[in-house]
Amino acid sequence: MGKIRVAIAGVGNCASSLVQGVEYYKNARDDEFVPGLMHVRFGDYHIRDIKFVAAFDVNANKVGRDLSEAIFAPPNCAIRFTDVPKLGVEVMEAPVLDGLGKYLKPTIPCNAKQDPVEVSEVLREAKADILISYLPVGSYEASRYYAEECIKAGCGFVNCIPEFIVSDKQWGRRFQDAGLPCAGDDIKSQVGATILHRTLVKLLIDRGVRVEESYQLNIGGNTDFLNMLEEDRLSSKRVSKTEAVSSQIPYEIPLRIGPSDYVPFLKDNKVCYIFVRGRKFGDIPLTIDVKLSVEDSPNSAGVVIDAIRAVKIAMDRGISGPLIGVSAYFFKHPPVQMPDEVAKQAVEEFIAGKRAR
Repeated sequence: MGKIRVAIAGVGNCASSLVQGVEYYKNARDDEFVPGLMHVRFGDYHIRDIKFVAAFDVNANKVGRDLSEAIFAPPNCAIRFTDVPKLGVEVMEAPVLDGLGKYLKPTIPCNAKQDPVEVSEVLREAKADILISYLPVGSYEASRYYAEECIKAGCGFVNCIPEFIVSDKQWGRRFQDAGLPCAGDDIKSQVGATILHRTLVKLLIDRGVRVEESYQLNIGGNTDFLNMLEEDRLSSKRVSKTEAVSSQIPYEIPLRIGPSDYVPFLKDNKVCYIFVRGRKFGDIPLTIDVKLSVEDSPNSAGVVIDAIRAVKIAMDRGISGPLIGVSAYFFKHPPVQMPDEVAKQAVEEFIAGKRAR
């Protein structure tokens, strides 16, 4: 079926892990187990079919450099698990808009080497099939700018951050009217805080425990956590993570979920603390305390690789608008929440052509 021509908005740690992952697994056999992927060959597309054709950022350490170099430029601190050859993709200077909060601005040099580009023009010239949004949390205006540019350029959209584009009925309709597929919002990690928390509370509900209260606290040392010190940029993030868990509980409980602090020496390591209290048979108390420690950025790279290939399959089939099953399985705040096992089956049916979206 050819290549999937992918553009990236935001060349941060997650983009670094994504680009490295495509390189690292490009020679995987179709029947090989690759941790973090549903399939090495997802429908008609192998991992190596992903080709990066454009990239956008505002950081002067990255703008003007080849994408293979920019993914390792500071302040990126994602683990380097493979070398990446020159890709022939120059990182373009994008409009800043509201992409940099007050804590990020001092760390991101923006004395760019060129004026901001018109993103839709670059997407058209690069013949991009799909744009991946890796913008900083809280980029309300910038997220909508990139979504608009995708529609102008005839480009599919994968929204990895907690700005509600795909899950917004108006935006979803706009992509559908434009004949373009989209998936989102807010990417789930392979084994991250949200999927672990969802699984724990669903286990308790399925086993007849009355869940009474729960929290999830996250700390990390990358620029994502630095940015999220600004509480005003966190409203949609808290909603996204909270709804991903509360959707598994058929009644309301006190629930607090979200980033809690920035610890610089942790770098790209994310530490999560989950607490759940409930009551079992005989009205006897039950508590669960869990600590999860992961390298944050590689944790979602495989999920994004699958999401990219799902959106390209939709384009090949002439399917437009939000991909419901795909979004429910791969994202925290999809248009329709589903239990994970139901969403996974929906994706398998989508791959097989038994489900439209």
